[in-house]
Amino acid sequence: MTKLRSTAAAILLSGLFISIASSRADDAIKGIGPTGPAKKLHTGFAFTEGLAADKDGNVYFSDIPNEKIHKVDLDGKLTVFREKSNHANGLMFNGKGELVACEMDGQVVALSLDGKRRMVAEKHDGKRFNAPNDLVVDQAGGVYFTDPAFRAPMPLPQGKTAVYYGDAEGKVTRLLDDLINPNGVTMSPDEKTLYVIPTGQAEMMMYPIEAPGKIGKGKVYCTLEQPQGKKNGGGDGVAVDAKGNLYIAAGTGLQVFSPEGKLLGTIKLPEQPANVKFGGKDFKTLYVTARTSLYTLPMEIAGHQFPGKK
Repeated sequence: MTKLRSTAAAILLSGLFISIASSRADDAIKGIGPTGPAKKLHTGFAFTEGLAADKDGNVYFSDIPNEKIHKVDLDGKLTVFREKSNHANGLMFNGKGELVACEMDGQVVALSLDGKRRMVAEKHDGKRFNAPNDLVVDQAGGVYFTDPAFRAPMPLPQGKTAVYYGDAEGKVTRLLDDLINPNGVTMSPDEKTLYVIPTGQAEMMMYPIEAPGKIGKGKVYCTLEQPQGKKNGGGDGVAVDAKGNLYIAAGTGLQVFSPEGKLLGTIKLPEQPANVKFGGKDFKTLYVTARTSLYTLPMEIAGHQFPGKK
């Protein structure tokens, strides 16, 4: 009996070791991290996405199929911020403290912390959007957002997938319509470069921002590494750190690229990541939505926080 118990304990410990080891990065990236293993903070969701951090480091994320937006405070406590989210996906706080949300039911809105909902971008050329996916808010108070086909009605309301800019007065301009399902979107810390992460191609794009809502000719920023046996797999959500490095959720994990587009390393997780953002008290915690769970990773470097328009 003692031998059987010892054997069972060894198997259990072995399994625990494997579980912990599988949540580590293959190799920590010098000067970046992670500095420890990934922690599964919360789980049991349908599909997690759309991370955002407020000015204090509290983190919000979407559970798209369940139409909920959750909040995780600095102590890790989970609460529901919004019950009926209209399948909200990408989230980001603006300079006024509103949570701007891409509602995949066809619009972009701003949610105040007391529950009020304000329309940011409702239509283009008189038609609803396909299914707004991700966004980034600039210092002029405008919002760059992607509008792919995921969860969209068919035929597509806009007729094509695209990237838009909604300015502070509510005017919406289509900026791009030549990418296969544009998905993740962000800017460089100086807000002079727009990055767009398509799902349908391995090449990630970058565009000079000439003025708020006006971009120049694009070029390839980087090419994502592909899972074995696959090709042309793109990325999903994206985060930016204080030095301008990009963290792209992809099929192999979080691929980290320098501002020059050099692959610095890949951070592995137990589940395939969909989105990633910095948060926590010092913004040195990487929060990752990965299928049914929310993970955290301690980092050496802090994330960049876009200030938005006050």
